Amino acid sequence: MTTPNPTPIDPRALGKVAVLLGGFSAEREVSLMSGQGVLAALRRSGVDAHAFDLAGHELSELKRAGFARAFIALHGRFGEDGTVQGALELMGIPYTGPGVLASSLSMDKLMSKRLWRAEGLPTPNWRQVRSAAQTEAALAALGAPMIVKPAREGSTIGLSKISHTSECAAAYALAARCDPEVLCEQYIAGDEVTVALLGQGEAVQALPLIRIVVPGGNYDYEHKYFSDETQYLVPSGLPAAEEAAIQQLAVQAYQSLDCRGWSRVDVMIDAATRRPYLLELNSSPGMTGHSLVPMAAQAVGLSYEALCLQLLASASLDNPLPAAAALTAAQSAAP
Repeated sequence: MTTPNPTPIDPRALGKVAVLLGGFSAEREVSLMSGQGVLAALRRSGVDAHAFDLAGHELSELKRAGFARAFIALHGRFGEDGTVQGALELMGIPYTGPGVLASSLSMDKLMSKRLWRAEGLPTPNWRQVRSAAQTEAALAALGAPMIVKPAREGSTIGLSKISHTSECAAAYALAARCDPEVLCEQYIAGDEVTVALLGQGEAVQALPLIRIVVPGGNYDYEHKYFSDETQYLVPSGLPAAEEAAIQQLAVQAYQSLDCRGWSRVDVMIDAATRRPYLLELNSSPGMTGHSLVPMAAQAVGLSYEALCLQLLASASLDNPLPAAAALTAAQSAAP
């Protein structure tokens, strides 16, 4: 596989760049780590990059400060769910990653699963629940073990794996504390892999699969970001034909949500049938020292710095305002 986008990028042509990090979500700690890594990488590449923590600044300051682009290193709600993307659209500041609708759909696991199922793409069976009693009914319908998780959170926050009716109330309460929309999902036992994707439309490129091996099979928040026990295998060790089929499935999932720029798709492979199932799409993946997109990029010869620069160069808008309309709007808004 060739290195994605080998075309040279002039850092000076990218203008003044805001690296959006921190924010208000439950994933703030990870976002700070991602953002600081991206910020340092862009500066090493010669980009005029500045940290911008939404928890300490009004987003409108971006326009007044003359930022030309935004690198979104926010994770979770109020950063990865279309809200920040919509604000940047209104300000006319191009940003990295998928647009407003794509970000919103991918953050909402219920909506993304419904769309994938409508497109004929495999995803585990599920039930939307609003009480402990409905969680018990979901366990009876989906079978044990079962995953209970918030519909609009990431990084396994609020997630439980349960096998008995006695566990339903606590699992539902934990998930509901994070989000009133709770998802019960069929558990798929087997290999867990993730696929990083770069680009847009027909030019989307799937990077090599990473197979995740965790002691005890519990890939939780600690094992994702802080543990040195988790193994990330790239090459994945899967048969070439199986890997290629999963890459194609991830591309279809990405395109069905109309994503652009970059994302990461998480997949479970049923141990008995070897059938892959789509779990979720992360529209603003982690960029920490334990993160998977930089690892996959490195496998095709794309360094962390080059990846950050490429992603920044791909920053765009869903609906760029024509120059004449922008001028008219600015004139009408003037005192």
